[in-house]
Amino acid sequence: MRQQSERVDNSADRVDVVDRGGRPASTSAHELAAAAQRLFLRNGFEQTSVEDIAAEVGVSRRTFFRYFPTKADVVWVESDAELEVFRERLYASDPADDPADCIAAAFISALDHGRNEDEWARHRAQLILEVPAVQAHASMVYRQWRTVVAEFVAERTDSAADAEYPIAVAHSTIAASAAGHERWTADPDAVFADCLRSMFGLMLPRLESGR
Repeated sequence: MRQQSERVDNSADRVDVVDRGGRPASTSAHELAAAAQRLFLRNGFEQTSVEDIAAEVGVSRRTFFRYFPTKADVVWVESDAELEVFRERLYASDPADDPADCIAAAFISALDHGRNEDEWARHRAQLILEVPAVQAHASMVYRQWRTVVAEFVAERTDSAADAEYPIAVAHSTIAASAAGHERWTADPDAVFADCLRSMFGLMLPRLESGR
């Protein structure tokens, strides 16, 4: 499992703001997203405004829009960095390993931010699973991940990215992720990596059965 120190450093995205007590404070895109997610789950996604989110962390509405085009985008604050880590881990994997094993390991490594981020990650998962406005954006994100998976499997199997097996693995990856997240959010004592690993093992077609 990747250590927290390997995570993308968001310090360059930090801006100085003033908290509600007038003291100097600092926030980041990730912290703003975490606060927004808490409000969404407490008060409802539609009922929470950008002004509510900005006030919660003591920033201006303008500062919010420096980070996010819409309030639904806060859920995907780490998505680009996660996808890049996923791609790197895939292509660093052992070519002798089954592609399904490589994908499962890289996926878990990319999305597991450690126990310190459990609240943020659980909130994100709940919103993706339950909120239509967030799910609408999810289709675009999922397509990016499927493309990376299909291209990787195609390279490892000397086939085209739109061939049957790469496409099957790409779609199964997203389905297994959704199932793992659903199982994880349903059990407060569950371990994120274990839930994903179990679903990947059950749902990803292995090479010997996928040709």
